[in-house]
Amino acid sequence: MSETSDPPRVMSVVEETSCVIVGGGPAGAVLSLMLARKGVPVMLLEAHDDFDRDFRGDTLHPSVLELMDELGLADRLLQLRHSKLRSANLATPDGTVTVANFGRLRTRYPYITMLPQAKFLEFLTDEAKCYPEFRLVMGARVEELIEEDGAVRGVRYEGDDGWHEVRAPLTVGADGRSSRVRRLSGLDADTIKTSPMMDVLWFRIPRRPDDPEGLLGRFGRGHGVVMFDRDEQWQVGFIIIKGSFKEVRAAGIDALKESFAETAPEFADRTEHLTEWKQFAMLSVESSRLKNWTRPGLLLIGDAAHVMSPVGGVGINYAIQDAVVAANVLTEPLLRGDVRDEFLREVQRQREWPTRVIQAIQAGGQRAVVANALKSDQPFRVPLLARLLLRIPLLRDIPARIIAFGVRRVHAKI
Repeated sequence: MSETSDPPRVMSVVEETSCVIVGGGPAGAVLSLMLARKGVPVMLLEAHDDFDRDFRGDTLHPSVLELMDELGLADRLLQLRHSKLRSANLATPDGTVTVANFGRLRTRYPYITMLPQAKFLEFLTDEAKCYPEFRLVMGARVEELIEEDGAVRGVRYEGDDGWHEVRAPLTVGADGRSSRVRRLSGLDADTIKTSPMMDVLWFRIPRRPDDPEGLLGRFGRGHGVVMFDRDEQWQVGFIIIKGSFKEVRAAGIDALKESFAETAPEFADRTEHLTEWKQFAMLSVESSRLKNWTRPGLLLIGDAAHVMSPVGGVGINYAIQDAVVAANVLTEPLLRGDVRDEFLREVQRQREWPTRVIQAIQAGGQRAVVANALKSDQPFRVPLLARLLLRIPLLRDIPARIIAFGVRRVHAKI
């Protein structure tokens, strides 16, 4: 029932719905919208008072835009201010190597869209509010799972106005890499972890009109830099060896700026405004997945079920694909009031294999590029064989397809 032996909470409000979703990120928002469109009563609980969080993933891949198109929302979504990444490039001493060219993809959206995640979530939840079956509660901090006869039957959360109890045949944990629902459920006891070799420091620098476009990356001399084109800014990921942030911080911001200038000299004059550590956000890179995503009455999706490395930027893509599969599989059972364990396990069955494959690809990329580059005091060079393979028509588009769509395309049942 609860992680502590505290006395039972005094509930100010007790409510019922068909599905309660914990976590208002991309997975929770998409699942809520898709269920509400089909007439399933759904309540979305978000712990924060707004969606605005610094350095959240702002990439929407072609698969997400295709989903929005299937829901009739893509054109309106793209009216929001955004930028487009049409390629991913790696700068090396031998010249720029295009790792992924999204322009060759067979899709109406041959690019990655850079759109602030807060705007995307506001767009999704505003759309969901058009359906009477949807309810969004902000500032809802889930503290307990309601359990009866071995099954989860809802949650208890604390809001600004006191304690609430929400009862539902299905509870979905979509509350991210630090999922409280995962911890309360006990499902985190069996977690398969890998060991990423890196952490990432995020910060922003100005972008000029004559700068190159798209996604830029370079490695070597003990550091790596990945830069996302955000129209008037570059969102910079400064890659460091796993666990070395204390040493980086102790050396000071000026030393960090010098390392960045050495790795990306043409941007060295853009860091004058970086004077305080609060302008940086440290991401401790993780990669893991649960052996079991379900319990009776409970399903975990997105980062709550599988924490993704930032390699390829596929985390949002995969979380949304989880949500789409969950909606496809569970809408009819929810409408019938018959959410059996086998339906929940079917969601994991469809999504576990793509997750395992992409995590293996990410781990291989980290070993082949990131780890070797960070441990070397020389600029990173793409091996000749890899450069030759990227010129073969049948092979050159594989990285772009995997980044854009994952290893299995997912479509919404309209």
